[in-house]
Amino acid sequence: MKAMGASARAPSNGKDFLNAQTLFHSAGVAKREVRYRESEHFYSQGDPAATVMCVLKGSVKLSVINETGKEAILGILGPGTFFGEGCLAGQPVRMGTATALTTTTVMVIEQREMLHALRAEKALSDCFLSHLLARNIRIEEDPVDQHFNSTEKRLARCLLLLAGYGEDAQPRKMLPKISQETLAEMIGTTRSRVNLFMSKFKRRGFIKHRGDLHIDPSLLTVVLNE
Repeated sequence: MKAMGASARAPSNGKDFLNAQTLFHSAGVAKREVRYRESEHFYSQGDPAATVMCVLKGSVKLSVINETGKEAILGILGPGTFFGEGCLAGQPVRMGTATALTTTTVMVIEQREMLHALRAEKALSDCFLSHLLARNIRIEEDPVDQHFNSTEKRLARCLLLLAGYGEDAQPRKMLPKISQETLAEMIGTTRSRVNLFMSKFKRRGFIKHRGDLHIDPSLLTVVLNE
């Protein structure tokens, strides 16, 4: 296995987030939960950078757009993943756009509140740093996947990552309904190619449609197959 294998050896975002949740609570950090609809932006490129967010439920796409309007996807984030932390390093505006791929709930912490908590609580600071390192490893693997793996393998890896495979926490075998257009955008291909391989995965028992999308662990064999 290529990109997925390295991700599985990285520290778990889910485990780190559970620790962070406990530490946030014990430190009395002020936070709020906000729910976003599918395709709604958490923030857009150029917006003021003033908060750090963490995915509680759903999926988030990070992307950037160049001067001609062409979009590049930087990464796909699932539950237990922080994003928007650039404000902690002094970024005055958002360098990219964060979009909900499905109905998504996030925890929002104001920049000043987060900085105070990280300075005051060493255990929280260490946990947050560990989480960011693990997440960045994942994001760095995505371009490798795009350039060197087949469309079929990229789609399988995308579905497995959305389901939480490669983390210490129990994978989420059931995914909310996600359009084939969105999956095509995430892996850099066409809807017709996604439809072809989704049908193939269904015939082989790797996935099942029961309202939501059921991911069978056997889908890993597609990623593992050289």
